[in-house]
Amino acid sequence: MSKGASLVRIAIVYVVALAAATAWLVWGPDTRWLWLDGLIADLIATVVVFVASRIHHNSSCYDPFWSVLPPYLVVAWWMASDADIDHTRAWLLTVVVFVWALRLTANWVQDWPGMVHEDWRYPMLRERAGRFGVVVDLMAIHVIPTLIVFLALVPAYAVVARPGKDPSVLDWIALVIGLAAPVLQFVADAQMRSFIRTRQPGQAMDRGLWSWSRHPNYFGEISFWVALALFGIAGAPDDWWWLILGSLAMIAMFQGTSIPMMEERSLARRPSYQEVIDRVPRLVPRPPRRPT
Repeated sequence: MSKGASLVRIAIVYVVALAAATAWLVWGPDTRWLWLDGLIADLIATVVVFVASRIHHNSSCYDPFWSVLPPYLVVAWWMASDADIDHTRAWLLTVVVFVWALRLTANWVQDWPGMVHEDWRYPMLRERAGRFGVVVDLMAIHVIPTLIVFLALVPAYAVVARPGKDPSVLDWIALVIGLAAPVLQFVADAQMRSFIRTRQPGQAMDRGLWSWSRHPNYFGEISFWVALALFGIAGAPDDWWWLILGSLAMIAMFQGTSIPMMEERSLARRPSYQEVIDRVPRLVPRPPRRPT
């Protein structure tokens, strides 16, 4: 199947998924909690995408979900809320979310070759699960990431659906971090594409931003979610303890799962990557160590 045909199928899947989520929000039973309505709609859309993944035998159908659902939920919550929210903060957060989402979605469209390709981690997880492969596909690849993203979106819910304090310096700090994060990711992705076009067999990436961090794209992703937490704290500083839970979950997922899996694969394919590990910081960018 060509890339164009694959993208058309993915577009149809997400139209159906968002339509199902919207149908729940408009005509479904009222739970009395706007955040719970959003969570149920989010899970309904996840199940639709999971069914499409099984039909196409490709769990990468879920990959765009990460960047498509957050702006949908932010807009849905804002439209449904009747609270006296701070509109300046809401607009700043919404701009950050849409800039991040557009960049990440465009990056996926550019790099995904079509249904002929599936993220290498997905079949590995299913194979390790054996006869429970379908359960792992549903939970580990689809539902758990949805729940983590939703938890990280709780500060956005606090901003667009609950009253908050007047804008402060923290809002502008959050705006700068939130806009700098996708810019950093954009540059890191462009540098990686350039490297892939010219690299020698077995060569490991350690140029540009990648010479200061082994995973600058992940650092940018985490920074975006931290920015959302800062927006939430700016509006409700007394609730900081539950507004940071989502960003902490993101950090734990990248540090505990995504980065170790990527580094294990890189070492297996490029033994020279160990030298990069010895010199270049794992996540937070800083000048590299001198070679020994």
